[in-house]
Amino acid sequence: MKKLFDDLSYKISRETTRQYSTSFSLGIMALSPKIRNPIYAIYGYVRLADEIVDSFHDHDKQKLLSKYKEETFCALEDKISLNPVLHSFQETVHQYKIDHALIHQFLKSMEMDLQKIDYNSDLYKEYILGSAEVVGLMCLHIFTEGNIDEFERLKPYAMTLGSAFQKVNFLRDMKDDYQILGRSYFPNVDISYFDNAVKAQIEKEIEEEFKIALEGIRKLPPSSRFGVYLAYRYYISLFRKIKKTSATKIINQRIRISNGKKLSLMMSSYVQYKTSFL
Repeated sequence: MKKLFDDLSYKISRETTRQYSTSFSLGIMALSPKIRNPIYAIYGYVRLADEIVDSFHDHDKQKLLSKYKEETFCALEDKISLNPVLHSFQETVHQYKIDHALIHQFLKSMEMDLQKIDYNSDLYKEYILGSAEVVGLMCLHIFTEGNIDEFERLKPYAMTLGSAFQKVNFLRDMKDDYQILGRSYFPNVDISYFDNAVKAQIEKEIEEEFKIALEGIRKLPPSSRFGVYLAYRYYISLFRKIKKTSATKIINQRIRISNGKKLSLMMSSYVQYKTSFL
């Protein structure tokens, strides 16, 4: 029965999420059960692409990514894939009518990671659009469940939240990005001269985006609001820890939030969600 394979595919996407991200797993668990599987499918899909460009150093990354792109659009056309993660993703794309342009934009940013790029402001914005903002829009298609007016109303907030998350990731991962992968995303910033003043400018930009994004979280449907708010609280906690860390340390150490702290955040976020402004 095909349903058995469908169910297995979503389970593999869910396990992929759990293995790679405790924080997003907790956030997805806080969503309404009816929309969890599609979000797992999206995370599993983008996670595999990330792994190709970030981790598979002993393989031809360009070839792997090109093949992944080809298999993606074959799966979308055929409405099936023997790769369970791709299968659950194509089913989600069809079910929620996710624009294929979002997928193309995401894969374009993944391709950018395979090149040595000196990022200016335009390239920086384009990379964030594809690597983070469009992923937020894929998720928003699911959160709004086909309501186009709601999607368009919430679209700017989803993009801003994705941008803030990605910029926090850039700061968190600066050590590996620069020292291992040879990447530097921030425009017109020489990492060898990265100091607290430059770091503060980036942090100010992120703070503004978080403020705007929170307005959008308040407007989300109840089925997704707490799950997204929980992810927001996790990233705010990580961001505050980064702000307290010197520029020198950021370059030489990946900043983390412990699993115990994440669980504590989940509980405190629920109390705040129930008793405060949301």
